[in-house]
Amino acid sequence: MDTKLAIRPATPDDLRAITDIYNQAILNTTSTFDTNPKTLKQQKAWFSRHDPAHPVLVALESDRVVGWASLSPWSERRAYAGTAEISMYIREGHRGQGIGRELTLAILKAGRKAGLHMVISCITEGNAASLHLGKELGFRRIGVIKEAGSKFGRLLDVYLNQIFLDPPAD
Repeated sequence: MDTKLAIRPATPDDLRAITDIYNQAILNTTSTFDTNPKTLKQQKAWFSRHDPAHPVLVALESDRVVGWASLSPWSERRAYAGTAEISMYIREGHRGQGIGRELTLAILKAGRKAGLHMVISCITEGNAASLHLGKELGFRRIGVIKEAGSKFGRLLDVYLNQIFLDPPAD
C-alpha cells in the first residue's frame, strides 16, 4: 500500500461510504447474495444492530473509507452468543492491496477482545481471493452448501469456514 492505512471503529458518519462500498458489491460481484442496493435508511438499521461484541470497523486511506468489516450474530438463539459471522468489503479500485487482510486481522482481534469464541465466514464460489485470505489467516473449511443461491443467472455454492478465537473447549 502506498499510503498509510488506518483502521478504526465505524461511526454513523461512515454509513454513506459503507453503503456505497456494499452496493458496489451487490451490483457487480457474487460476494453477497443481496441483489438490490441498500438504502442509507436500511444500513442505519443494520448498523444499529451491532454492539461491542459485534463491531463494525472501517479502513481509511487519506481519510477516505476504502473498506469495512463487521462481525454479526450468527443466530439470535442465545446458545450461539459466542459465534459471529464476518463480512468484509473493499472499495472497487482498492482490492488486492492488503486492505482486506488488515481489516480481517483487526476485526478478529476485536472479536477476541469482545470474548467471542468462533467466527464463521460464508464465501461464495468464485471468490478465490477471499478463500485464499481466509486460509492464510487460519480459517478452516467446514462444509459446502451446494447451489445455495442464484446470482447473475448462475447457481452458486457457498463455502463455510470457521476460526476459533480462543482454544475450543474439550
